[in-house]
Amino acid sequence: MPQVISSDDPRLGWQGAISLRREGGTVMPWRLPHAELPLYPFETLHDRASRPAGVRMAFRSDTRHLAGRLGEAMGEARLDLCVDGELVASLDLEGATGFRFPELPAGEKLLELWLPQFHPFRLAALELDAGASLTPDERARPRWTTYGSSITQCKAAASPARTWPALVAREHDLDLTCLGFSSQCHLEPMLARLVRDTPADLISLCLGINVQGGASLSERTLRPAVIGFVKLVREKHPTTPLAVISPIFAPQREATPNAVGLDLRRMRQEVRAAVETLQAFGDDHLTYVDGLELFGPELGHLLPDDLHPSAEGYEVLARRFSELVMPALRPA
Repeated sequence: MPQVISSDDPRLGWQGAISLRREGGTVMPWRLPHAELPLYPFETLHDRASRPAGVRMAFRSDTRHLAGRLGEAMGEARLDLCVDGELVASLDLEGATGFRFPELPAGEKLLELWLPQFHPFRLAALELDAGASLTPDERARPRWTTYGSSITQCKAAASPARTWPALVAREHDLDLTCLGFSSQCHLEPMLARLVRDTPADLISLCLGINVQGGASLSERTLRPAVIGFVKLVREKHPTTPLAVISPIFAPQREATPNAVGLDLRRMRQEVRAAVETLQAFGDDHLTYVDGLELFGPELGHLLPDDLHPSAEGYEVLARRFSELVMPALRPA
């Protein structure tokens, strides 16, 4: 008989989650404080936060098979398994109420389940081999918080462990907290407070594309909003390396003003000006990154909808982030 492990067993680490909702014998990870959702309007943001992009369940075990029971049937989603840091399997969960990874390597190993980046996930129980060991993942790694839009949540990535934040975190052995919220990155003060209150050794903020698309800030309010967001984060992270990244290439928005007169070219100028102002007032641990350097016109063929990278595009974005941004966040 397999060994059944409750979803709320303390040896299971729900890494990258902001909160856990325990209900009906299941555990559901959230990327907002679930008990405080009314402080984070609106419902669309709640929906995005219920989808555990970047969240992993991590533990150590010598089991040769790993299975799980889910709290509900899944829609379009994938579940990845990494063993000792290497991606070994990716399951299609559509219609599934459980999952199984057989024939795992012998001996004790680190097991990490990377949860769907764009579908809620409720776990009822895990199953291990009878008598298999189970211990917590106690690695001490640099903690990285990244905030952004759908381009950070990465719905179109090949699978959860292959979003660009996941690829960067795995390459650099970082403890990732992904606060990418599709269509919902509008520099709200409560999100700045959440970044501020989340333990981190390095922080990146990918700002602007939702503001331009939703016309939620104007030329009058964008620069003050960026300055205010960073200053709130700095209340508890005064010297943490922090990168502010302006929008990547989006051909239809580069020179087309939105309802309040902002195109992406002007938006990048405002985001840069905000960072330079903060640097002039003594923020020596702050870096500006032009989104066009990360993903510019030369990569337009990897934007199938002229906005979001394809699965291949997210892998390119991860490589460029490692090359261009990580040296500022983790200086030698």
